[in-house]
Amino acid sequence: QGVVLVHQHRHAHVLLLQKGENYFKLPGGKLKPGESEREGLTRLLTAKIGSSAGSPGDWEVGEVVSKWWRPNFDTALFPYLPPHITKPKEEMKQCLVRLPETCTFAIPTDKNLVAVPLFDLFDNTARYGPVIASLPQKLSRFTVNYG
Repeated sequence: QGVVLVHQHRHAHVLLLQKGENYFKLPGGKLKPGESEREGLTRLLTAKIGSSAGSPGDWEVGEVVSKWWRPNFDTALFPYLPPHITKPKEEMKQCLVRLPETCTFAIPTDKNLVAVPLFDLFDNTARYGPVIASLPQKLSRFTVNYG
């Protein structure tokens, strides 16, 4: 998943895809077999939110912000691998993505692209879920330059 930061009024906002009234997700998805994480995230970002130039080189995939594991085939995700699990069903990584200086997004008609401020995400698990609501803590180690 890509964590795309933008800023407004000197405060960081995370770009989320919104479907319906209460469903939010980070742009991303599943990797193809044999695909590297950076190649896969670049492909998925281009497919999910597009870009004006349309070339995969527009996305600059940076550091891993966090990892989450799904130990079973249920919906529960954990920010750690439980000790009794030797083969998790899914590992999900969130990577910081730097945007080019200017770009235009192409969003599917059934979704909206929303910029949610970090203060709205913080401790708001009921609305955004544990993965997205934990982003302010995960991103606190970075210094955002508002240029």
